[in-house]
Amino acid sequence: MKRLIFLLSLMLSVCAMAQKADSPLRIGVSGVAHGHLWNLIGAMHRGDFVIVGVAEENDDFRQHNNLVGRLPKEKFYASLAEMLDKEKPEVVVDYGSILHHAATVEACAPRGIHVMVEKPLATTYKQALRMEALAKKYGIKIMTNYETTWYAANHHVKQLADRGGLGNITRIDVYDGHEGPKEIGCDRMFLSWLTDPKQNGGGAVIDFGCYGVNLATWMLGGEKPKSVYAVLQHNKPDVYPLVDDDATILLEYEGCTVQVMGSWCWPYSRKDMYVYGSRGYAYQRTGNRMQLLVDGKQGKEFNAPRLQAPYDDSYRYLKALVRGQIEEQPSDLSALENNVLVVRILEAAIRSAKTGKAVKL
Repeated sequence: MKRLIFLLSLMLSVCAMAQKADSPLRIGVSGVAHGHLWNLIGAMHRGDFVIVGVAEENDDFRQHNNLVGRLPKEKFYASLAEMLDKEKPEVVVDYGSILHHAATVEACAPRGIHVMVEKPLATTYKQALRMEALAKKYGIKIMTNYETTWYAANHHVKQLADRGGLGNITRIDVYDGHEGPKEIGCDRMFLSWLTDPKQNGGGAVIDFGCYGVNLATWMLGGEKPKSVYAVLQHNKPDVYPLVDDDATILLEYEGCTVQVMGSWCWPYSRKDMYVYGSRGYAYQRTGNRMQLLVDGKQGKEFNAPRLQAPYDDSYRYLKALVRGQIEEQPSDLSALENNVLVVRILEAAIRSAKTGKAVKL
């Protein structure tokens, strides 16, 4: 009889766990000034998550954002702490400035609430280390979201490189950016912090330099570069008086050189990457399209194999991560360790540009 009761209890427990795993992820929103908020809005209909509350301290932004009308009025709060305590989200996604991320983690970590931030993790290495310490102390996940994390072509290049299909990797060149945030029509909320050196940490060096540094850290298995050298340009001071608008970052590794080119001065939008090895190269042209040259044979451009859920989307990945259905490696694109190193490298790049000298790590 005792054994039967035990088995019934075990079955009920397993069923409850399965039901929780399938239930919508309870998401809270911290800040609404980031243009990438549209990604969240575009996925609201799917049913794999539900937005339980929105916190925004700026009265104007709280009353005039793209979530207004999509959620009940009582779900909008001026205080993040109040929203967390009343709505009890499982995870908070931060759509404020990069500086805003640290305050969100400070509020969420002691409450055991996981956090996803938009790239990069923080404005300074000191902030990044503090966020990492809080995550470890309170056992929460902090995920950093990049558009390029969900590019099938990037993952195909990585798999090919890991199998030795390109030989020894000797160079990685990453290109990211567009004509400029004002030029492409970013809204007033986005621009209010994106071009502010305190709120964003810099200009193009932060906004687009982070992509290449994140990808290089992933491609090279979390290896730390020996040195960082950077040139930051101010090509449009009348448009962006306070921050750089063009960044070139050179990372020196043992046997490999990485060049990251992030800019608000490209004549078109781009997020592409070349990975060169002793046997050939891979060119990631878009999120799906790519081309290979291996052992002297140039292949035609093709579509990379589609990514499978939950590795194809930030919210599906976030849900699987916080529910314990997947595990991250330290060098993974979204992982905290990778992104702490990204911030350290970006800070070194800014320092290098000011001194004109390479910064040793």
